[in-house]
Amino acid sequence: MSTAPIIGLEPGLNAEVPPPTTRRGGFLWQVLKERPAAAAGAVVVVAFILVALLAPYIAPYGLHQRVGPVFGRPSAHHWLGLDDGGIDMITLLMYGARTSLLVGFAATLVAGVLGGGIGVLSGYFGGATDVVLMRITDYFLVIPDVPFMIVVAALWGPSLTHIILVIGLLLWTTTARIIRSQVKSVKERVYVKRARSLGAGNTRIIVRHVLPQVAPILVANVVLTIAVAIFDETALSFLGLGDPSKISWGKIIENAFLRTAISSGAWWAIVPAGICVALVIMGCTLVGQAIEDALNPRLKVSHLSARRFKVRPLVGLQPR
Repeated sequence: MSTAPIIGLEPGLNAEVPPPTTRRGGFLWQVLKERPAAAAGAVVVVAFILVALLAPYIAPYGLHQRVGPVFGRPSAHHWLGLDDGGIDMITLLMYGARTSLLVGFAATLVAGVLGGGIGVLSGYFGGATDVVLMRITDYFLVIPDVPFMIVVAALWGPSLTHIILVIGLLLWTTTARIIRSQVKSVKERVYVKRARSLGAGNTRIIVRHVLPQVAPILVANVVLTIAVAIFDETALSFLGLGDPSKISWGKIIENAFLRTAISSGAWWAIVPAGICVALVIMGCTLVGQAIEDALNPRLKVSHLSARRFKVRPLVGLQPR
């Protein structure tokens, strides 16, 4: 199919119609190809997930196996050295990824379901429902996250389930407000009003018409929330409020600090775990931004650059 020139473009410039792509498949892949940083972030996140899943099979040593002296230096047999118990650091990081990523994804699931549900109900029904739910959201927004997590985790006790619930119950507020604003816009569109006039119930309208429209921004926000959840888990574990029976990146850093790794000069007991946390946070941030662009085409307006347009004189009119 040949492309026709568009009126208003400079002479000799033909606007080619981009090939059609699927909304959630090809377009996302196209964005990842166009944004190397986003592709790198996706590779980093997927790599850590695979390492976490395969840790029992690919770890060089056992999790509690002592293979050398206390704070043994990096060597050909132990690339990242040993911790204060003589355990290989690579093994600890692999098993620590399992706990940190589990908490990050599980807490994000709790925050996404809670925040998404509250946002949809508040934005769709409005009125008293909106006022009550948003006032509750405002109260949670003004609570300092880390102090509140410390208090709740200390009261509930050190447990992985408690950590997931604490983090999830604090990260839903941003999701709720974003989804609420989107739902308030979607419910006023013509096709939603038409469905309501034809007798469609609230449940059908929400499931068939509202949720598909707000899903893109919800997915993007959920991916970005994973990074925050992993950081919060690391902070709580470092403060000694994590599950003592589970090894995580925060627990590795806490053990190194408590057992004088800094004064002993054993930087390898602290730095690698911090780098892992930073890489996962960076990867989730890049992927979340890419998903937001891919699933919300309205954010992609670079093809409408005004610099390509030029006003032409009307044909047939002669200057006086």
